Amino acid sequence: MTNPLILEPQNTADACVIWLHGLGADRYDFLPVAELLQERLLSTRFVMPQAPTRPVTINGGYAMPSWYDIKAMSPARAIDEAQLEESAEQIIGLIKAEQAKGIDLARILLAGFSQGGAVVLHTAYIKWQEALGGVIALSTYAPTFSDSHQLSACQQRTPALCLHGVHDPVVIPSMGRTAFEYLNTWGVAARWQEYPMEHEVAVAELKDIGDWLHERLL
Repeated sequence: MTNPLILEPQNTADACVIWLHGLGADRYDFLPVAELLQERLLSTRFVMPQAPTRPVTINGGYAMPSWYDIKAMSPARAIDEAQLEESAEQIIGLIKAEQAKGIDLARILLAGFSQGGAVVLHTAYIKWQEALGGVIALSTYAPTFSDSHQLSACQQRTPALCLHGVHDPVVIPSMGRTAFEYLNTWGVAARWQEYPMEHEVAVAELKDIGDWLHERLL
């Protein structure tokens, strides 16, 4: 994995948000968002990793930044789960690196848009077995959530903010809602919020993210 883009805070870092971009984007995609949020979160480091470039089946095999290959779009996403696992392991490596810098797990949060959101949901609630500060799932879905899965007591303590556009034609709202409902059923303190937008990020959404982060980190 390419070295992540790291945005250091104004004050000494005592918290960290690891933020994953979507399919076809890059580590700079959410830099303006991180800069905006950091105006309130003066001691929060933002780490923005870069997905590897690889062929994506649904895009005719064209190579682009991708956390995992998507083989088919419907009825649900058919994905390369081995590549998803690899991406999750890379994010776990970033979590451990922040721990090594002295950041408490309760102040490490994961955020991801679209495909990046699928990776952070898988990482926090399938792979990682300890409680984190939270998960922000933007316009995304959870391809590895299932009725047979059970969370550990620690995983249940990781809160989630699930945000989605009601007009999203790429990841339809019901896919995001299903991920939220799994979290809710599993006992996670999860919040669902919809916005009058498509597959994008809205100003109102950024305010809600800022408020949610502020509640947990200050």
